[in-house]
Amino acid sequence: MPDSPDTIPFHTPDNHLPEFPEMLGVLMREDLLIFPLMIAQLQIREASTTRLIDEALSTHRIIGVLAAPAPEGDRPELPELPRTGSAVVIHKMLKLPDGTVSILVQGVARVRFTEFLQTKPYVLARCIRLESQTDDSVETQALARNVTELFQRLIGLVPQLPDEWKAVVQTMSRNPDHLSDFVAANINITNENRQKLLETLVVRERLSHLSTLLNNELEVVELSNKIQGQVQSEMSKNQREFFLRKQLETIRQELGEEDEQTAEINELQKKLEDANLPQQAKEAAAREIDRLRRMPPAAAEYTVARTYLDWLINIPWSVSTEDNLDIRRAKKILEADHYGLAKIKDRILEYLAVRKLKADMKGPIICFVGPPGVGKTSLGQSIAHALGRKFVRLSLGGIHDEAEIRGHRRTYIGALPGRIVQGLRRAGSNNPVFMLDEVDKIGQDFRGDPSSALLEVLDPEQNSAFSDHYLEVDVDLSKVMFITTANQLAPIPPPLRDRMEVLELPGYTEEEKVQIAKRHLLPRQREAHGLTAEQISFNDAAVRAIISGYTREAGVRNLEREIANICRKVARKIAEGEKPPFAIGKKEVEEYLGPARFDSETAERMLDVGVVTGLAATTVGGDIIFVEATRMPGTGKLILTGQLGEVMRESAQAALSYVQSQQKRYHIEDVDFSKTDIHIHVPAGATPKEGPSAGVTLVTALVSLLTGRRARGDVAMTGEITLRGKVMPIGGVKEKTLAAQRAGIHTVILPARNKRDLEDIPKTVRKKVNFVFAEQIDEVLKVALEPEKKGKKNTDGGGAAGGETDAQRRP
Repeated sequence: MPDSPDTIPFHTPDNHLPEFPEMLGVLMREDLLIFPLMIAQLQIREASTTRLIDEALSTHRIIGVLAAPAPEGDRPELPELPRTGSAVVIHKMLKLPDGTVSILVQGVARVRFTEFLQTKPYVLARCIRLESQTDDSVETQALARNVTELFQRLIGLVPQLPDEWKAVVQTMSRNPDHLSDFVAANINITNENRQKLLETLVVRERLSHLSTLLNNELEVVELSNKIQGQVQSEMSKNQREFFLRKQLETIRQELGEEDEQTAEINELQKKLEDANLPQQAKEAAAREIDRLRRMPPAAAEYTVARTYLDWLINIPWSVSTEDNLDIRRAKKILEADHYGLAKIKDRILEYLAVRKLKADMKGPIICFVGPPGVGKTSLGQSIAHALGRKFVRLSLGGIHDEAEIRGHRRTYIGALPGRIVQGLRRAGSNNPVFMLDEVDKIGQDFRGDPSSALLEVLDPEQNSAFSDHYLEVDVDLSKVMFITTANQLAPIPPPLRDRMEVLELPGYTEEEKVQIAKRHLLPRQREAHGLTAEQISFNDAAVRAIISGYTREAGVRNLEREIANICRKVARKIAEGEKPPFAIGKKEVEEYLGPARFDSETAERMLDVGVVTGLAATTVGGDIIFVEATRMPGTGKLILTGQLGEVMRESAQAALSYVQSQQKRYHIEDVDFSKTDIHIHVPAGATPKEGPSAGVTLVTALVSLLTGRRARGDVAMTGEITLRGKVMPIGGVKEKTLAAQRAGIHTVILPARNKRDLEDIPKTVRKKVNFVFAEQIDEVLKVALEPEKKGKKNTDGGGAAGGETDAQRRP
């Protein structure tokens, strides 16, 4: 295959050429396009083409040139006809020592090949000469001038085009035919566009097409030059910096000094050796050190690798604090820091005892579940103090991104390890007490599920090789003592819950709150407000008054706030000049805090029939609820309000169905349910309510409404009801009982199968509350409702809404 032609500025051909022949030998090459008057140098290697050249030189010296693949084989495929090519005259031929023939040719005219006559030994075709169609119109002149200006601009931008050509094209602008051929031959366009220009005989159309191609080429060249300039500028800057650094390096070597980069890398390597990394981390660190040595400090990756090595160095791979295994000391610390919580303290002391006997014991994973303010977080700090370990706390509330736990991969800008590894670095030891707070409030969205990432962290069988996305080396968490906290268990995914040992902190009794206030809250608030025990003192009656009249909670946060409120007012009095001491009693509490916000007795709310006190477990501990029922003429509808959940609505329907089926038992045969609408309402309508444990309360309210028997004000109840009247067991007995005791309830009705739960209730509460255990609803009604008056039938249509008669009111 011949080489590509080297284009040369063309000259006017010799006027003494032989007459144009009818048949021409054809040189075919796929990329060979020669415009009229264009000079090109061709290299010929094929024997058949050499014979074609020899025969042409011996006759008219003219051959045809066609942009098409050269025919090969015995049955060559020839291009479809007619095809436009060009006729060229051979000016010179030179045979080289290697057998190659070099010829200098010049385009003579456009020709159309109409018929191929032979293919062997070379292609011979019949052809006709084509003449350009030109005119002197204004449009042609304008197009010629435009092409001239565009090409001159292109010459100024492309270094390969000689500046002398500007004058050449300026002269050629008088001959648009020659101008168009010259420009077409010397601009960077595709072979398809060259062929199209060769085939275009109307000069005006050829110039128009050239204008479009020149505009496109100018845009590409200008943009390319702009990019090249920017790159060149950046390269020059980088090269200058490189040379300066090399010079600086040479100077330092001559002075016997290390350069900053080498010194920094050597320092890093020494720190890594001192860090006592595990084998996997050592290999990762060695790879990064090698990368740093080969990388210029100005590179963006240098900082990334440097930060990564800093993290590897600062993680406490082999740094541990020594556990203090003195059980008596630990017990003393736990007792001093927290009052009560016997089960929690026993569990920690048991861990210490086993740890004393088995040094390589894995850290336990404990979950404290309880309402706010009962001391879950402070208990974790106390445990760390007792064990002599560092304490780290991580709040999981509202976390949605799995990368918060596992870290981000280093491909991201600003990537960091996860919070677990960050916590270890903060602690400075590999065996801290690590508290994961609010584990029940983890979020989940498109960024991942953090609770799933915690499965590995909180699994003793897996966390010895915890994988962080940033570090990409295993981190041993088996020595860490993980403690999680939650207000309720339900939102925690079952697989995560299964990995934790759950210890419940249901809340404090009044006596426990009094002791906590005396031992912890009062001294803390006195110190916080700059007061002394001589300046302000609280007696037990004052503390009890605050607990019963101003707080209604399972924990002690609000109790501490109210104590702080009193301390602020006393501090103000002292600042204004009043003389201490200030002794705070029950009377002073009301003076400082105003009237009591809560009434400890509920009997006053029990005057109406259809109103019953129930018990509920909430996220903030236990609470009492009131169920109100009333009836009115209607079509047999059951109306439920108070933002009740689906399960509680079903309990209400089951309660009504049971009562309807037992009309004779409760002497309410005269009630026509098909003509009576019953409305059940649970106050505090803004608070959602859910669960089946209000079943017995709903039945009692309905029976009270329909029989006219009032419920006792000192009785509260809880339990699920069935359609057969059986009372089923429920959960949260301790929380509900404490709520009843706080509210002044003297009798609590529980399902018989919850009797075993009494062991969790403090003895002081058991002494104050009378427990009644029921298997059937009749046992509940017997205790909860006032006795039925003989000869009295319920004929009114009222209830909790005030529809009962005066004769039914208590005298």
